[in-house]
Order: sequence, then C-alpha cells, then structure tokens
Amino acid sequence: MGRSKKFMYNSITTALLQVVTMIAGFITPRFMLTAYGSEINGLVSSILQFISYFNLVEAGLSSAAVYSLYKPIADKDHDRINRIVTAAKHFYIKSGFIFVGLVVVLALCYPFITNSTVLDQTSIFVLVLVLGVNGSLEFFTLAKYRALLTADQKTYVISLASIVYTVLNTVIVVILSTMHINIVLLRIIALLSIFVRTLILCVYVRMNYRFIRYDVNPDYAAMDKRWSALYLQIVQTVQNASPAVLTTIFSSLKMVSVYSVYNMVMSGINGVMSVFSTGVSAGFGELIVKGDKKVFQKAYNDFEYIYYFMVSIVYSITLITILPFVEVYTSGVNDIQYTSLVFAILFVANGILFNLKTPQGMLVIAAGLYKETRIQSTIQAAILVVGGIIFGAKDGLVGIMFASCLSNLYRCIDLYFFIPRRVTHMGRKTTLKNIFITILMIVVTYFTAPKIIKFHPSSLVTWVIYATCVGMYCLVLISFFHIIFERKNFKTILVRIKNMKGK
Repeated sequence: MGRSKKFMYNSITTALLQVVTMIAGFITPRFMLTAYGSEINGLVSSILQFISYFNLVEAGLSSAAVYSLYKPIADKDHDRINRIVTAAKHFYIKSGFIFVGLVVVLALCYPFITNSTVLDQTSIFVLVLVLGVNGSLEFFTLAKYRALLTADQKTYVISLASIVYTVLNTVIVVILSTMHINIVLLRIIALLSIFVRTLILCVYVRMNYRFIRYDVNPDYAAMDKRWSALYLQIVQTVQNASPAVLTTIFSSLKMVSVYSVYNMVMSGINGVMSVFSTGVSAGFGELIVKGDKKVFQKAYNDFEYIYYFMVSIVYSITLITILPFVEVYTSGVNDIQYTSLVFAILFVANGILFNLKTPQGMLVIAAGLYKETRIQSTIQAAILVVGGIIFGAKDGLVGIMFASCLSNLYRCIDLYFFIPRRVTHMGRKTTLKNIFITILMIVVTYFTAPKIIKFHPSSLVTWVIYATCVGMYCLVLISFFHIIFERKNFKTILVRIKNMKGK
C-alpha cells in the first residue's frame, strides 16, 4: 500500500474518530454536569489532568520507538523490527509499574489538597485509583501495538479500535449517569471499554504481523533517542495538563469545570485538525530516511499550505460559534457563570498558536530531532509554568491561559527559524505568508460573519444550523480569497486531492 493510500485511510478514519470523539466529548460532560453538578465534573477533570503528568514516565518511548522503526519497516527487516518492538515492550512494562506507583501516591495525597463538599476523602481516594487504572492499561496492553502501527503508517487501525472504545465508553457513562449511579462505581464499570480496544489491536497485529516475536534479544540501543524525546514529551504534557492543575491550585473546582467545558471544545477542534496531520509524520520520516530531497520539499510545501488553509477555516468557525455553543451547552447549569468573551478569545487564540506550529513540529518528530530541540522545549514549558503561576495567582484562569498563549507563541517563532535551517532547507517567506493569510482570514470572518448571519441560537439544534451557516460563509469567503490571490497553490492542492481520490 502506497503513502497516498495510507494517508487517505488514515485521514478518513481519523476524521471519523474525531467526529465520534467530539460528539462523545459533548455528550458525556453534559450528562455529568446535569447528573452530578459542576463540582464533580471539575473534580474528575482535575484528577485526570494530574494523572496526565504521570505519562512522563513513558519518557518519549513512543516517539523513539516509532522513529527507530521507520528504516527497518521500509527495508522489511523483520529481525530488527522484532528486536525494537521487544525492547519497547520491556520499557513500557517498567514504565507501567512506575505509573501505577505514582497513581497510588496521588490517591493518598489528592484528598488533602482539594476541598470537596460532595465526596468524602475515601471516595476521592478510590476515584483517583480508578481513573489511574485506565492510564496504566495503556502501558501494559496498547502501547507496543501503537508504536508499530504508527511507524507503518497504519494509524487507521488504531482509529477504528478507538472509535469502538469511545462509543462503548460513552454509552456506559450516559446510561449510568442517568441512573445517578455513584460516580466511583460508574468509572469502574466504564473501564471495561478499554479492554475491547486492546483486544481489537491484538487480533489485528497477530493476523497481519505474523513475524512479530517477543522472545528475541531486545535492541535497547534503538531506544537511545528516548531520553532526548523526553523533553518534547514534557512540553506536550505540560501544555495539556498545566492549565487545569494550576486552576485547581489558584481557583476552585467549579472554575476547573469552566475550563473543562472550553477545553472540551478546543480538544474537539484540535482533533479535527489532527485529521490533516495524523500519519503524515511517518510519511515524512520515510522520505527523510530515503534522502529524497525534492519529493520531500514539494510534499512539505503542499502540506503546509493546505494545513494553514484548514486552520483559517476551522478556527474562523470556532471563534464565531464558541460562545453561543457554551451558552446553549451549559443552559440550566447555574452554579457558576460559563460564558465569557475573554475566555473564548484566549482559548481560541491558544488553539490557533498551537496549530500554527504543527507543520514544523511534525517535522521535528519525523526527523527525530529531539535532542536538538530540548533547550527550546524546556523554555516553552518554563514560560507556561512560571507564567501560569505568576499570572494565575493574580487573574486565575485568564492569567493561566494568557501564559499558555505566550508559551505557544514562543514555540511558533522558534520553529519558524529552526526547521528551514535544519530540515527543509527552504526559504521562510512562504511560511510567513501562509501564517499572515491565516490570521487575516480569521480576523476578517470574525468581524463580517455576524453582520450577515444575524440570528442567535437558543438550542443545540439551532446552534447546529447557525454553525452550518457560519461554516459555509467561512468556506466560501476564504476559498474565494485563495482562488484570487493563491491560485497556483490552490490548484495544486485540488489536483493532489483529485489524484488521491483516483487512487
């Protein structure tokens, strides 16, 4: 199967997964809010963010394993693939036990660092353990399959298995929450869904990679990039977990619930954007190890253009529709104010900055440049943590999100200079132009759309109609701009899509 066909499969299944995840992400918190209130919803969100920090024990294992597998998979070197996968499995098992230990420590400490009026300390202790089990199972079951399938550009298999898991998990949560089952018992029963995903991947790998064996001598040297990849892993974890953790410290569990609602929307949007980047890193990694410079540069130039084009459309829609959605979504929940223009702007701005650096950040992974970017990654993490503490102590969630924006802005600037010099060996003007057009289109659509689409949604149904109208307007306006001013690039992308469809 060629790269284009794999990309098409990966894109379609990732898109389907993101649609399912977004729908589940909207449904589950709503039922949690109405059944258990903002405090329980904030408590669960806070615990999950603390636990996400423990994923650092993976220490870049996935990135190092995937990068090490590019060449042997391209060469069909089964012996080396087995040795690398075996080494990865051993490391994952060790990391899994460390993860479990950290979860137990958190379970002992967390009841004393938070104030809950709805759950006693014993219930919180058990809830932390239950939520931690889900993460530990990733290390012991799923991880070794994920690295192999990602390196072989078959993330569509992971996506399909994850769709089954997400649907089953959502059904369990919805049914049990409507029955007002105890929150701890609900989370215990919901754990069943992760075993289904693991079973699907296990069966697929055994059927399609019959040569895989775990009784060979592990190639631990292939994991050398693990420690360099740790820095990138730290940044990703800090970016994802710090806002909720800092909000827990400097604000309240109810404000964590506010954060979780906006973050739910932005996670869904970033999931939509991942449709255009999932699996691409492995494809570029293959081109890099083969040394096909011209094909690589052309492919990257096209990818960057279409990615920024999609950022302008997706985030234009998001900026216009996020507040009406939050207002409708939280209607009837009156224990704290959810709608805020400042929150909306900060969350969307942070999302835009995060995605502006995605094309360049993807090449860092594809080229295995973890060690070469560790200083910059450390600076990015420091900006968020230190800035979040300084601004969060004064302005709460507003200050924390402002620090997150500064962190992503720094990384955008850094990668803008780093990637052309170390990877693409191309000029920077094209990237700067793409970024400028992206921001311009988002600003223009934000100020013009409300003048054309004037009705205000009052329910989820009317919001869907409203968002559809906004989406059509943004698509037409932005496409029209590109047809006039970026005709050559726009035509090239249409031809590439047509050829991919033909294949």
